[in-house]
Amino acid sequence: MIKIDKAPKSDNKPKKPARPGKKVEKKGMNYNNAEKRGKNFMYADLEKSDCYKCDFGESNFDFASFRGAHFKSSSFNGCSFKWAEFTGANLKNSSMKSAKFENTVFNSSKLDGVSFKGATFKNTIFFNTEMNNVKDIDLENSGVKIFEDMPQIEISEEFTVAIINAMSNEYIKKSRVLDTRDGGINTISIMLLLEIYSEQEIIQGLKLISDGADRDFHTLSYIIKFIESAVREA
Repeated sequence: MIKIDKAPKSDNKPKKPARPGKKVEKKGMNYNNAEKRGKNFMYADLEKSDCYKCDFGESNFDFASFRGAHFKSSSFNGCSFKWAEFTGANLKNSSMKSAKFENTVFNSSKLDGVSFKGATFKNTIFFNTEMNNVKDIDLENSGVKIFEDMPQIEISEEFTVAIINAMSNEYIKKSRVLDTRDGGINTISIMLLLEIYSEQEIIQGLKLISDGADRDFHTLSYIIKFIESAVREA
C-alpha cells in the first residue's frame, strides 16, 4: 500500500478564467532560459507546456502529467518523477541525470539526446518510445520495461467489467488513464496498479471512483486515492 498525502503548495499555479475579450493563456508552463530549481510541481498538470533551455534541477515532479508537453534542452537533474506520466512529450536533448523514476510512464515520447546518467529506475515503463538515441541508460536494468505495443495481461472478468463500468463516468473517460485511443483497456495503467494492489482492492476502488469522480484529473494518482480509501474501509 502506498500513502498519498495532501499535495504541498505547488509552483504550478492554476490560471484564473479569462475575462470576455481577454486573450486566453496557453495551458501549462511557458519559459525560455528560466531557472526553476528546487521547485514543487507535485500533481501538476503540465499539459502542452512549452519550455526551452530551462533548469528544473532538484525539483519534485511526483504524480505530474506531461501530456503533449515540450521541454527541449532543459535540465531535470536530480528531480523526482514518481508516478509521473509523459504522454506524447518531447524532451529532446534534455538532461535527467541522477533523477529518480518510480512507476513512471513514457508513452509515445521523444527522447532523442536525453541523458539518464546516474538515474535510478523502479518499475519504469517506456511504451511506443524510440530508445536508440537515448544516452546513458541500461536497457537491461530490471527497473526498466520497454513495450512497442500495448502489453497483453490476464485479468478476471469481474475486473474487466469494473474497468468498463468506471469509464462510464465522464471524468474518468476524459482522463484517458484507463483506456487507449482506440477504446481498449490501458493495460500499462493496470500493470502499474497491480504492482501495488490486488485485483479486488482495485475493483473496490473503481466502484468508489465511478460514483465519486466529480472533477477533471490527469494521472493515476487520483484513482489511487479511491483505491486507498477502499483498502482502509476493508
